[in-house]
Amino acid sequence: MPRDVYQSPFSTRYASREMQHLFSEEHKFRTWRRLWVALAEAEQVEGLAITDGQIAELKAHINDVNYEDAMRREAQCRHDVMSHVYAYGLQCPGAKGIIHLGATSCYVGDNTDLLIMRDALALLHKKLLSTMQLLADFAQRYAALPALAYTHYQPAQLTTVGKRASLWLYELYLDQQELEHRLQNLPFLGCKGTTGTQASFLELFDGDEAKADAVDARIAKAFGFSGTVPVCGQTYSRKWDAMVANVLSGIAQSCMKFATDLRLLQSFKEMEEPFEAGQIGSSAMPYKRNPMRCERICALARYVMADCLNPALTAGAQGFERTLDDSANKRIAMAEAFLAVDGILDIMLNVCDGLVVYPKVIRARVMAELPFMATENILMDAVKRGGDRQELHEKLRVYSQRAARAVKEEGAENPLLEYICADGAFGTSRQELEALLDPARFTGRAAGQTQAFVQGTIRPLLQSHSALLGARATLLV
Repeated sequence: MPRDVYQSPFSTRYASREMQHLFSEEHKFRTWRRLWVALAEAEQVEGLAITDGQIAELKAHINDVNYEDAMRREAQCRHDVMSHVYAYGLQCPGAKGIIHLGATSCYVGDNTDLLIMRDALALLHKKLLSTMQLLADFAQRYAALPALAYTHYQPAQLTTVGKRASLWLYELYLDQQELEHRLQNLPFLGCKGTTGTQASFLELFDGDEAKADAVDARIAKAFGFSGTVPVCGQTYSRKWDAMVANVLSGIAQSCMKFATDLRLLQSFKEMEEPFEAGQIGSSAMPYKRNPMRCERICALARYVMADCLNPALTAGAQGFERTLDDSANKRIAMAEAFLAVDGILDIMLNVCDGLVVYPKVIRARVMAELPFMATENILMDAVKRGGDRQELHEKLRVYSQRAARAVKEEGAENPLLEYICADGAFGTSRQELEALLDPARFTGRAAGQTQAFVQGTIRPLLQSHSALLGARATLLV
């Protein structure tokens, strides 16, 4: 790797080798050649004078792209597609006259982009489903473990560790539904010609529209698509880029929410991301265990969400049948959005495969706040013992405020129970009060909701995609 020129962090640190390959020059230019072969084959079937020998010659050189020849030619003609048509023709002299016949640059450029997006979405789909599987297992394992919930970042009515995990899981589920929808409905451009009218193919086939349509359909079928876009200009609608980018942004949003929650929980010492034996948390403070992976998720997620404005702005700026101001932007924006989300999901797989829970810390934090939350139960119990509700309610209000001051201003442990026990109006003992403070009594249907969601929604989904499960990730840095 050269050290004296810029290297993208997506290539050196974040994205997987598999995702990087999809957006590589090698994959792109080999796909161009596959498309030229498919075009020639379809045109031959529909009656053009293209020989089996010419097609065989093209097939023989699909993978051995002569990059140097193409680069030299592009320096002269300033056109990437035509430089590769020229280079392919050097290797296939017998077939050079029929390469790219009737097509425009977008035939190879746009169809390749759609093929890459389809494969990249499929790769993300596997990683997303595997992340969901890990979170589903975690949610069920801790479905009943009481924990403080937080509203406005302040302690609130109890939830469970598993229920909170189900919230993370549900958002990923929404992303999975969107991703699968886009993956199943992603179109193919086919061969539509310079302004989308297929005029060049009508010329080739002497005005026979059926043959022009048949070539279009044959090429789509060759690449696993049921059909092509019904109408277009020279390019497929750039709204497809924007819609796919929105899926990627959605995944980034969900993962950022998970990572932010976990960073906060780690600061409370309730939960942690995995921490290897030799890992260094801080260069200055050796004792620290910083949530560095979740911080990276948040960093990459912000990039994706900001980057995904590019396809939207590009879609809105496409004038008439095409302009070229999409090209430079989409080469960067779409590739990097996929590479970033790939990196995010690899980190998610790594973190979710080793989430650490500290039940004793969670319980201690619950018990420090629970007396405040239990005041209604304590009030009802005292009324049943013959107490006056209004009088007792006022006492609880005063005692709660006094206890809150002791906790906040003096750093004391919560003394609310002591105040209540000392007041004969409540007619209760410390032992009786503590019996009321079983955290499980304050989690409502959290455990049941979690189990119902995982068993009723997530497990059937995962089972229907069982062949895609099992992805794991080892992070190098």
